[in-house]
Amino acid sequence: MKRIISKDGTSIACWQQGKGDALLLIHGTTSDHLAWSPVSALAQYFSVWTMDRRGRGDSDDSGHYAFERECEDVAAVIDAIGTNVHLLGHSFGGLCALEATRLTENIRSLILYEPSISLTGSGWSATVETNLKILHESEKWEEVLLLFYRDILKTPRSELMALQAGPNWKARTATSRTILRELRSIDHYVFNPQRFSFLQIPVLLLLGGDSPARRYDTANLLSQSLPNSRIEILQGQQHSAMRTAPDLFTHEIVRFLNN
Repeated sequence: MKRIISKDGTSIACWQQGKGDALLLIHGTTSDHLAWSPVSALAQYFSVWTMDRRGRGDSDDSGHYAFERECEDVAAVIDAIGTNVHLLGHSFGGLCALEATRLTENIRSLILYEPSISLTGSGWSATVETNLKILHESEKWEEVLLLFYRDILKTPRSELMALQAGPNWKARTATSRTILRELRSIDHYVFNPQRFSFLQIPVLLLLGGDSPARRYDTANLLSQSLPNSRIEILQGQQHSAMRTAPDLFTHEIVRFLNN
């Protein structure tokens, strides 16, 4: 494990394995760097870097949360790697990765897997928000996690059961205290295409073939807005292909980066 100090002084934990071009993986909500364990085969092709986003795992947190600090964390890790980096972000990590392109010139290409950019807000109802706040204030972290997957992400029952039975459920529960702040960040975020007109690096937009229509709407908006981008469909998958179809996920990453 390596520690990299972000712009505001927060210590971010990172791991590196493999050889070759640098590839940094940014996990989504409820996860930590272990979310990428199923696609460890990427280290056969690249020097793979993973990190715990602030407030989870081995990374520190700050007293006052702001989405901008998350993006600065990603940029700090990229700059510390010391070379141009391929950057891959999933879900909320994809949103952080996109914004990090404005903070560093050391990004060689960008892969966004269903980034958490909402065109109509987070989509949660007032009832769900109230229940989430109550659970959060009561520190019922596993119930917070279950509500997030069941009522906000609309995770299929079979996939949710697999998550609960998996080795990382305890770690996911430990990160659930960060769910509310990330949902609020998504609600407040407004995607402005003009802010990314400068972005000429290759961009791959990954999309689950069975993902809901709102994911397609976001991917189409990004495809129209980012000058050098294309969409790739992960057939038969939804929001977690790195876990549900690791070979397919790895294949698409390697194919894109080796072109």
